[in-house]
Amino acid sequence: MAESRGRIAVIGAGPGGMAAALALIRQGFEVSIYERFAEVKAAGNILNLWPPPQKVLKIIGVDTTDLGAPCHTIFANAKGRMRADVRLPAEVEEEYGGGFIGLLRWGLYQRMLAALPEGVLRLNHNLTGLEDLGETVKLTFEGRDPVVADLVIGADGINSSVRKSLWGDAPIRRQFLHLVGGWLYDERGASGEGVISHNRTTQVSYTPIRHEGQWGFEWWVLEAFRDRDPVLVDLLGFCQKRAVEFSPLVRELIDRTPVENMQRWEIRDRPPIRQWSRGRATLVGDAAHPTSPYAAYGAGMSIEDGYFLARELGAIDIHDTEAVHGALQAYEDRRKPHTAYVSQLAYKVGRMFHHLPGPLRPLRDLIFDRTPFLQRMVGDQMPAQILSQLAEIEEGEQPMVRPLGLEPRTL
Repeated sequence: MAESRGRIAVIGAGPGGMAAALALIRQGFEVSIYERFAEVKAAGNILNLWPPPQKVLKIIGVDTTDLGAPCHTIFANAKGRMRADVRLPAEVEEEYGGGFIGLLRWGLYQRMLAALPEGVLRLNHNLTGLEDLGETVKLTFEGRDPVVADLVIGADGINSSVRKSLWGDAPIRRQFLHLVGGWLYDERGASGEGVISHNRTTQVSYTPIRHEGQWGFEWWVLEAFRDRDPVLVDLLGFCQKRAVEFSPLVRELIDRTPVENMQRWEIRDRPPIRQWSRGRATLVGDAAHPTSPYAAYGAGMSIEDGYFLARELGAIDIHDTEAVHGALQAYEDRRKPHTAYVSQLAYKVGRMFHHLPGPLRPLRDLIFDRTPFLQRMVGDQMPAQILSQLAEIEEGEQPMVRPLGLEPRTL
């Protein structure tokens, strides 16, 4: 086995952390993922993946065969009138399964965990301290021996301990939106069609999924809430009431979904920060740029982050501190325009649909229904971002220096 090019510690075993680890291992680095929980759990139940993260998964050795359901998506009003068509070139849709693929979040985690070499994942490691020593970084964990690494990657989500160590604490931006999502198996999911629909106050949407060889649908109901509103307990009743104005199909899907397949979460994010990296540490995914589900791109951007970070680090000597600083800066300079654009677009669209003053909503809906405004803002801009990212991956793709499956030494 070739000698390791350096030791890298990844904090957090979500999609961004696993993608970074897989990409870095294939570049010849010795990587360990430190996860604070006793098992890896998916944060949420439903997920969509655009073509760029699908391409990255293939490059880093994840089996994407039959991973999700191909989906072509439109935005529509509650009565079904199309407002925007999110369409990619035919050759891209053919290769990657429509605009995106729909799947259960755990299905992605299973594929990524299966690709990790034995010994990379370290469970029950709760980070309590990070000290940059100049040429290395010292990590401390609750009830564990300290770990020394050449570089640290914070992939530990919106409440990132690594981010806090680097840049201090800052309040999370509450959007005062909440989402109830559910899923069920249904052969009609093979249709490949999804609809993101709104009335004056609420989004009620569905897209197809595929999980472990079975077709189905994911659906979600999203609207604004206030802190003084009662705690939402009856998820099914809440969704059935909100879906009355919408299509018979989505009402049927909601009615048939087992309550155990439903989940509610509050939508939160953070405004973009000017700097991600400091010393020998950097951030990926929600630790760097938490994103509203309105983009359907949070997990996908975190996977892309891991790939692009590994590409920059693979081109340097990790023991050269100046080179490390340059590589980390190049990584975030590449990623920040795209991630900031997508996360802020998601934030603005959420506010446009759910926080506009009541008297302005009829005018907004008239504009959406009768002009190409939403087509240009979402239907054209999201595909442009997708194609741009695909081109960057194509242009920068390099052969990895070590085959997947070799067992790296542990830190």
